[in-house]
Amino acid sequence: MGSEKKAAPKALVAGNWKMNGLKTSGAELAALAGQLKDMADLPCDVLICPPATLLAHFSEAALGSPIQTGAQDCHPEDSGAHTGDISAEMIKDAGAEYVIVGHSERRTDHGETDAVVKAKAEAARRARLTAIICIGETEAERDAGKTLEILTGQLEGSLPEGAKAANTVIAYEPVWAIGTGRTPTTEQVAEVHAHIRARLEKALGAEEGAKVRILYGGSVKPANAAELMAVPHVNGALVGGASLKAADFFGIISAYL
Repeated sequence: MGSEKKAAPKALVAGNWKMNGLKTSGAELAALAGQLKDMADLPCDVLICPPATLLAHFSEAALGSPIQTGAQDCHPEDSGAHTGDISAEMIKDAGAEYVIVGHSERRTDHGETDAVVKAKAEAARRARLTAIICIGETEAERDAGKTLEILTGQLEGSLPEGAKAANTVIAYEPVWAIGTGRTPTTEQVAEVHAHIRARLEKALGAEEGAKVRILYGGSVKPANAAELMAVPHVNGALVGGASLKAADFFGIISAYL
């Protein structure tokens, strides 16, 4: 275990604000930046993915702080007649560095397939963004003993050609744990993350696959962050509701301080 920890990539703590936040929410960004401003060599990267309406504003406001910004989705094409959609190039132009693709809420609410998620991850790479590719099983799939099978299929179907640690992050979010207050046991998280690591090393090569950050997401909060972040092959968190308040999000970041 010691060698694995020594070789682990730098952690990423990412906040997915989902469909929450108005201009006044900039106060939470400012509060978090204030808490982090005196911390040299922060041991983890910090990311906030606000709604698209706030992305440019947050990106500008975060300049000079350790906080990076990302979007919650993108369209596969770089431009065109796609009313209501936003391209990866537009996200980059707004000042962001990351984009979430394939979140379970997109897969479920919008019927996104692995092929669609893969196309969006390819768009992210085209725009020089880092894609956070989400995978996760439903409660029924876990109860049926299909967790690893489902995750393998999603990972293989969503991972684009040319994926590498510099442009790809994987986020494991068991669908049944998102926003429910339920979390898998540390043993379950360890099994899944070790499996994802093995699949990444097979797909990308041992050296590159070992560098890709694998985040855990699903009801992460200050009270359980330290325990979850200590699990082997957990290289950070994708946080939902607890990222909306600076105090809560800082409490999760503190797992690395």
